[in-house]
Amino acid sequence: MSDPRFAIGIDLGTTHSALSYVELAGSDGEKTRHGVLGVPQLTAPGTVEELPLLPSFLYLPHPDELAAGELALPWAAADGQPAVSGEMARSRGATTPIRLVSSAKSWLCHPGVDRRAAILPHDAPEEVSRVSPLEASTRYLKHLRAAWDNAHPDAPFTQQAVTVTIPASFDPAARELTAEAARAAGYENVTLLEEPQSALYSWIQNSDGRWRKEVKPGDIILVVDVGGGTSDFSLIAILERDGKLEPHRVAVGDHILLGGDNMDLALAHLVARKLAANNTQLDAWQMRALTYGCRAAKENLLANAQAETWPIVVPSRGSKLIGGSIRTELTRAEVTAFITDGFFPKVEASARPAVRTRAGLTQLGLPYAQDAAVTRHLAAFLARQAGATAELQGFAANPAHTFLHPSAVLFNGGVFKSELLANRVMETLNDWLYMEGAEPARMLGGADLDLAVARGAAYYSYVRRGAGVRIRGGTARSYYVAVESSMPAIPGMEPPIQALCVAPFGMEEGSELELPGQEFGLVVGEPVHFRFFGSSVRRQDQIGTVLDFWGPDELIELNEIQATLSPEGRSVGEVVQVRLHAYASESGTLELLAVALDGQRWKVEFDVRGGGESR
Repeated sequence: MSDPRFAIGIDLGTTHSALSYVELAGSDGEKTRHGVLGVPQLTAPGTVEELPLLPSFLYLPHPDELAAGELALPWAAADGQPAVSGEMARSRGATTPIRLVSSAKSWLCHPGVDRRAAILPHDAPEEVSRVSPLEASTRYLKHLRAAWDNAHPDAPFTQQAVTVTIPASFDPAARELTAEAARAAGYENVTLLEEPQSALYSWIQNSDGRWRKEVKPGDIILVVDVGGGTSDFSLIAILERDGKLEPHRVAVGDHILLGGDNMDLALAHLVARKLAANNTQLDAWQMRALTYGCRAAKENLLANAQAETWPIVVPSRGSKLIGGSIRTELTRAEVTAFITDGFFPKVEASARPAVRTRAGLTQLGLPYAQDAAVTRHLAAFLARQAGATAELQGFAANPAHTFLHPSAVLFNGGVFKSELLANRVMETLNDWLYMEGAEPARMLGGADLDLAVARGAAYYSYVRRGAGVRIRGGTARSYYVAVESSMPAIPGMEPPIQALCVAPFGMEEGSELELPGQEFGLVVGEPVHFRFFGSSVRRQDQIGTVLDFWGPDELIELNEIQATLSPEGRSVGEVVQVRLHAYASESGTLELLAVALDGQRWKVEFDVRGGGESR
């Protein structure tokens, strides 16, 4: 690839996507020439507008619903499929929700489904065409690529340095699927970046160097990222090396499917109860339409202090309810009180997310968090990470602290457009700090909540070329493979397992480590399965460390690792003696390599299907 002219950053969000860029020529150090791409998209049939955000929605119209000319964009669809993504998809889907694909990013990281299968919209009737979470994500990425090429014909997308963001909590399978979607969209040599890091990069970039006056060595920055589909927490420590400040990402939280989507659904049920009190019952189809209406009400009422009410219109299924549509409204007071108390309650630092007993049968859907309180999840995260900075120079561990004490907070995600919600988190956190005799944390201002992730990703693409400030950290977790003990069969007893560390915490990008002293027999030509674990708290374990026992919060079981090894000159079914190598790629994915004694290598694929299939 020739030298790129631009460093491009893409925020592939749950509810919005965006593209930002840095001009490499003329940028110097932290002072960059950057911009945001206006994305052409359909806003109504036959109407194309450029908007800074591309709503991450895909509408699947009936073949006779729209004329071909009404779907035309400034570029031809490469695959010949109707390109109904963005603002028109969102607005039209609000009235015909059975044809609307949403939350594809959340489905992309759902291990309980085949993410390459056409399952979305997941509750649509049989006559509605469907797409896979992977395909929906690919279409959004294709749209952004086409928009760039349309605006910059002299600087083709494939010749630029591109970074796509992901939640910090994505496991290796979800990371690999995101990279696969990018490859399918024609992205070459794409790099992945965690969204909270990207938000901090954006804050650094926007400060024009002033960030060094706002933080100091010994600071711990808590990034609270509540977006449309997930809540992500990250901790970044500020160190001093050779007289320069250097941020180090020291911890990330678990994957929490809790965000704006949950709030929209909760508000929909609130409105449905109000309607039911007036003898108006809604069916499942209308509840979906109501949920999209509540999303618009929430976004407008929380972001605009002048708006007191927002109208909501629910399409009627016929004349049996009321003539025409069902009309109601939400007030700003209702939305703020309901979301503040329900999703951001003031709790003690000792609070933990509630876990309820689940029913034996449940509908197919996303595995949302059982507890809706973001503040309880935050309390649990900080408690688990109490010792996260113990081994860093300049950070003293205090055994009296029951949780890690942040000194600064950076907010990200559209939810925090409401100052009320950001202030509630700060008040709750500072109450916890006060009870342990610590100084209050300060809020880092100046974040662009809609575009910070895309801007930060573009800046990171620029930083990777040797300029600016880089956040250090490596892999966000330690990873383990289960090893089953060899023992005689005992009735009613499963053979015990040990956890073998195959990738240590903080493993740097571009490095490859061999598992010492361990050899495995892998069957070629047939699938092989491994149970797989991750830990965000066991920082001392090195590659090859064997655990006989671990606490319930120390290791979390993830997807299986699956491999179908090509025989490549060997007999099908032959057992090949191999050693395992871990490789943290420069692009941000983690791979396991099986290396035979004669040097032959296979990639051990992470299970990204979730259904026990192999590839």
